This record gives sequence, C-alpha cells and structure tokens, in this order.
Amino acid sequence: MAVTLTRKIGFSSGHRYWRNDWDEATNRAQFGHWASPFNHGHNYVLWVSAKGEVDHSNGMVVNIKWIDDVLKERVIRPFDQKSLNDEVPALQGVVPSLENLLIHLKKTLADLPGEVSLTELKLEETPLLYAEWEHTTDMITLTRVYEFAASHRLHVEALGLDENVRLFGKCNHVHGHGHNYVLEVTVHAPIDPETGMSVSIDDLDSVVDREILERYDHRNLDLDIEELSGKNTTSEIVAQAIFDRLLGQVPGSLKRVRLFETARNVFEVTA
Repeated sequence: MAVTLTRKIGFSSGHRYWRNDWDEATNRAQFGHWASPFNHGHNYVLWVSAKGEVDHSNGMVVNIKWIDDVLKERVIRPFDQKSLNDEVPALQGVVPSLENLLIHLKKTLADLPGEVSLTELKLEETPLLYAEWEHTTDMITLTRVYEFAASHRLHVEALGLDENVRLFGKCNHVHGHGHNYVLEVTVHAPIDPETGMSVSIDDLDSVVDREILERYDHRNLDLDIEELSGKNTTSEIVAQAIFDRLLGQVPGSLKRVRLFETARNVFEVTA
C-alpha cells in the first residue's frame, strides 16, 4: 500500500535580489521593487512530501526521525540564520529566488532515506507567496495569494422559494451575505537564468489587481459583475469566472486558481 508522507519544517534566512555584475538601473529593471543591494529576511516554511510502501513490520512508510535528520543536515543547518547570497556555498552565483531554492532542494533531497521517493515540495517565502515542485511533471509553479471582500446570495429564479431554502439554507437569505474571499493564483513559466525568476511578481500583481481585485472587491457579485450576471454565484461559478478572466492575461501560463470562500470551503479550477 503506497502512502505519501508530508513533513513541514521552517528556517529563517536573509537574501537579496541584486546582482553585483549589473548596474543599479539593470537590477531595478530586472527585479522591480524587489531590487535592493541590502538583504531582507523571511521565515521560510518548507513542506516535503515522499511516497512509499508501508512497512507492515512497523506500520510506517518511513521513520520520520530519519526524514528529520536529513532535513536538519541538508536544509536547516546550511540555510537557517544565513544570508543565502553570501553564506550558502551551493547558492553562490545563483539568485536565491523561490524557484532556484526549489531547484536546489529538489536535488539535495532526491535520495531520502528508506524506500520512499520525493514527490512534492512546497516552499513558502511569505504567507502570500509560495512555489511548488511536483515530480510527475518536474514543473515548478509560483503562487500568489490575494484577498477581496464581496457579497452575494445563492438563489435560482427557476426554483421555488421552498426549494431554494432547501438547497441553500441561510445562504439564500433575501438580503444576501458576505465573505472575505482568499484567492490563490498559480502560474508557470521557464525560469530566467539571469534573474532566477519564472515570472515578474509585479506584473502578476498588476494583472490580478486590474482584472479581479479592482473589479470584485467590495462588490455585490450578483449585481455588479457582468460575467456573473444571471448566474447563481456559488464559489464554483465565481472561481471559474476568475480563471477565465485571468487566462491569457497573467505572465506565464495560468495553471490553477483556488478560491477560499471560508477557511473550510476551498474551490479549485485547473488548466
């Protein structure tokens, strides 16, 4: 029986988006408002997923202590409380972007102990920005997180009042209700060897601000959003509308949209 185990660790590191072989104008043009000759820091969070067969003699797919020992030796010890640009030999001459960090981690964690195989990595730079690697595609994606507040009412005109109440309960309240929606937008593009980045985060933010946040934030989804007019504004419908609106607009290729209606309700549309 194959089981996937995911282990979460954290480390604190500093880094900078600045190349000494470029002048200031080039650095600022390439790295946008992230450019600075001085370090800034992050509390990185790393999820490591590995898959294998359960050892029926002990009920484990792999001893977690073995995984922890590897993570301490290969990730925490070389990265924690370090300047990634200056103090990590494996990253010398490499822009320590999320994408490049994942490339390094994929290599250094390839031979995990026991009979397990590395399947996924997720590295969070901040709660609003993370990158993922997945073994079946060998693809690295970048995800940006946004928030908007909007109201709506779940109601289908063709159904009677009793059926609407039965289907949607309090979400059918005649005056509607609201959510603080959390939106995750995931994109993929080849990694630029000069910058270490797959896409410009500034450009991604600009597109999502224009196409979604300025359009949806503090709006009534039933009344104010043209592409939702006449539709029952379930989060399934809203997530699909957001995906369709961003498709072909974001830098790189759009891979996924996740919409958190609440902390317990998440809806996902993928390419």
